[in-house]
Amino acid sequence: MKKFALFAGVAALVLAGSLVTVHAADQTMPAAGQPAPTFTLPSQDGSNISLDSFKGKWVVLYFYPKDFTGGCTIEAHNFQRDLTKFEADGAVIVGVSVDTADSHKQFCTKEGLTFRLLADPEHKVVDQYGSLGHFGDMTIAVRNTFLIDPHGKIVKVWTKVDPQHHSEEVLAAISEMKK
Repeated sequence: MKKFALFAGVAALVLAGSLVTVHAADQTMPAAGQPAPTFTLPSQDGSNISLDSFKGKWVVLYFYPKDFTGGCTIEAHNFQRDLTKFEADGAVIVGVSVDTADSHKQFCTKEGLTFRLLADPEHKVVDQYGSLGHFGDMTIAVRNTFLIDPHGKIVKVWTKVDPQHHSEEVLAAISEMKK
């Protein structure tokens, strides 16, 4: 019980953004107007997923700290809840954390998630997108989202997002940009 309470306390701090530092040594966050850095990472089903495979679609590329934590679960549930709305707008949801593909598989199974979660335990893509952070001695992905247009260009960036309302923000941005 004490281990769970400690883990819950750590998760709450991660959610609140307290004590999280962004590793700035090698990383620069790509900005709106720039081409999205390409990548290939394994998903929860073990298949390799490339950003290039989504050409012609809007891509919601969101980075999150850790599977099975409160804020990350809320954010994932809200994206899942709104998935049909994103699909109607020609968008795909892709989550990335430093967790393993096996952790993602368990998280998706437990939480009923059907969109792609990509594993980046070597921090390559997290670093490429300026989203590598540290919580104590743990390396995590910082909660940032990149909206990528159907041509592969970043059109909007959110940093330190509120997981409770983020899905609606992204849907509104896609709707506005499609006008």
